[in-house]
Amino acid sequence: MTSTHEGRLSGEVALVTGGASGIGRAIAGLLANEGASVGIVDVNEPEGRTVCDDIGRDGGRAVFLRADVTRSRECESAVQRIVSEWGRLDVLVNNAGVIRRASVLETSEEEWDRAMAVNVKSVFLFSRLAIPIMARGGGGAIVNIASAWGLVGGRNAASYCASKAAVVNLTRAMALDHAVQNVRVNCVCPGDTDTPMLREEARQLGEPIDRFLAESARRPLGRLGRPEEIAQAVLFLASDASSYVTGAALVVDGGGLAGSA
Repeated sequence: MTSTHEGRLSGEVALVTGGASGIGRAIAGLLANEGASVGIVDVNEPEGRTVCDDIGRDGGRAVFLRADVTRSRECESAVQRIVSEWGRLDVLVNNAGVIRRASVLETSEEEWDRAMAVNVKSVFLFSRLAIPIMARGGGGAIVNIASAWGLVGGRNAASYCASKAAVVNLTRAMALDHAVQNVRVNCVCPGDTDTPMLREEARQLGEPIDRFLAESARRPLGRLGRPEEIAQAVLFLASDASSYVTGAALVVDGGGLAGSA
């Protein structure tokens, strides 16, 4: 990856939660390649710093911000550091997420609470901090990473489906509330994507990884998504290319939902 410096986000500042691996890592790298200065929020400090180093070697700018996205004070410290470092915040990508592959009967209260805290509460916490900053700067873009399972149900993933459905409708609510401040709020709904989290699902379900991945690839396009493809959808929603788009749920799933109607 070679930084363009004059890309679609040239001069802008972005913050990506869960940016140390998987889809978040791809998003952080692409936004930096398109000219944004990127703050990477994660609890995995070694991997997060590796992402920053990679971006720096490609000519981009990134800073790692260690924070638990479920704790308001840590979220506030991360946002404050971004503003202190670069003076503004134009793009927020709420990507941090966890999954528990279990039915309601198999899900503990603690697991339920964690899914809601990481997948939903973090969106609330970071958006509440970012929107006033964006408004003072003339506007901005928030992109939430939901899921195709936020639009339809999935088996043995009750807490995940519920939390991602909440993200979809929270996106719509924020889009209505903050359009007057020129803050656009959209979400991306990925299907199965080749990430460490997808392999973790196989482990939780006790299924062989190869078989699980092969079954996950059964969709019209005949393969899993790649993190870089989800990142491209995020870039579209974060940039002026989508200047008249807000409140949208963009499905990026290789046609999976098209066959479930």
